[in-house]
Amino acid sequence: MIKICVIGLGYVGLPICLKSSTKFKTVGFDINKNRINGLNNKFDQNNEFKKSDFVIKSLVFTDKISKIKDCNFFIICVPTPIKGNNQPDLRPIEESIKTVSKILKKNDIIVLESTVYPGVTNKFSKILEKKNKIINNIDFFMCYSPERINPGDTKNNLSNINKIIALDTKNKKLTTIIKEVYKNFCKKLIITKYISEAETAKAIENIQRDLNIALFNEILMICDKLKLNFSEVMRLAKTKWNFINFQPGLVGGHCLPVDPYYLSYIAKQNNFNSIVTLAGRKTNNSMENFIYQKVIQHLNSINKNPKNLKVLIMGLTYKYGVSDMRNSLNFKIYKKIKKNFKKTFCYDPFSTQSNFKEVNNLSNLSSFDCVVFLSKGAVFKKLYKKIKTKKPNILVDPFYYFTN
Repeated sequence: MIKICVIGLGYVGLPICLKSSTKFKTVGFDINKNRINGLNNKFDQNNEFKKSDFVIKSLVFTDKISKIKDCNFFIICVPTPIKGNNQPDLRPIEESIKTVSKILKKNDIIVLESTVYPGVTNKFSKILEKKNKIINNIDFFMCYSPERINPGDTKNNLSNINKIIALDTKNKKLTTIIKEVYKNFCKKLIITKYISEAETAKAIENIQRDLNIALFNEILMICDKLKLNFSEVMRLAKTKWNFINFQPGLVGGHCLPVDPYYLSYIAKQNNFNSIVTLAGRKTNNSMENFIYQKVIQHLNSINKNPKNLKVLIMGLTYKYGVSDMRNSLNFKIYKKIKKNFKKTFCYDPFSTQSNFKEVNNLSNLSSFDCVVFLSKGAVFKKLYKKIKTKKPNILVDPFYYFTN
């Protein structure tokens, strides 16, 4: 009988855990006691799932190793951040593997979902071999399946996407079991025996997007420098049949600001210095200062004592529709402005932190001297239109989100 343990119950692990529990006995494991307590009370602090989504009686959430020792299918969904020097930080995976090693049994299956550089899955399978004195693909089986969860996206959710599973084995029974489990997670399952290639594929999915956004961020800055109408430039460019319509914006979250460093790291370890892979990082990070300066420029144009200027920042989470604050340039910009203009407030209906909803009553938006939109989406578009009809001169839409 298959009994699944999902290790790491964040934006990736929880959806897999809930979906898995509809068909298999499932245990959700996380070292964060507060997270476990919340989930056991059917509360998701990330606001991705409602109480009604926690209806499966066979589902258990725990931080106790003793409660996962009889599981035989482990899915590792822990974050893979970077250190201060932009080097990969594999400690969350190391801790997960250490946990599994304490209870690993013959024929157990381990699937790593975390975004890594090529060779990491193999590296940790060898650690398990050495520690437990057993052999990968004979005594136990370690695979890789790159996560493709997009927080806040209700269309491309787990059930509607294609998923990759990489397993280097000729064991047909194992392949059947993995297919049975993973077909429950997605619309289509793509199987490969090339684990390192699957790890690389995941990395470039996010690097490609990082680079594309960086290109349009740079075009925005060029248009600003040359005093060109960026909105009109885009309108005209989009008339060509093969023009790819990306938009500028603030790049944050756990993936795009991190993954380029993982691939460039392993490339450098193999005597190759990547150029294009990291090209987007400097540009996208520079948007923090670019937008800050645009706001300051607008505030300086207002004929009013700076101490009395009232500013409202719209959108603090790293992207619209999610509560995730990780690597949020929006929040950094807000803090910079707040430091110099004390009467700076913020509003983000998706944040779970009350201090990010400083403005609870939005009925009197015209009382502000400046309203800056750092995020796009239906809620903010409605507010933008509302202000535009009453007091358009206070609006700052630095990315042309609502003026395109």
